[in-house]
Amino acid sequence: MNFDDKSYKEKKVISIGTVRELTGLSERQIRYYEERKLIFPARTASGIRKYSFLDVERLVDIANQIEDGVQTYEIRQQWKKKEKQKEDWKKQMLKGQLQAHFKNYDGK
Repeated sequence: MNFDDKSYKEKKVISIGTVRELTGLSERQIRYYEERKLIFPARTASGIRKYSFLDVERLVDIANQIEDGVQTYEIRQQWKKKEKQKEDWKKQMLKGQLQAHFKNYDGK
């Protein structure tokens, strides 16, 4: 059986109680970080929050930054900046691939 790291880490299957145990954060803290738009748990039909392993990693990172005095707003801004940089990089890579492809296609 071949497990894709990305797929199992992204699956929203972990309860808030387990996340609490894994991170050492209280349920109140976890919910607060959700309110501050730092994590995005899935919801079951009955409204129960479900988290992924990536959410757990992100919560540990948040807790460490908060402990270092970083505000939630600053954390969110840092992540937005990183995401934009990642998107810009992907666009540049795609642009380069397209240019190389069409250059070769035209025979130039």
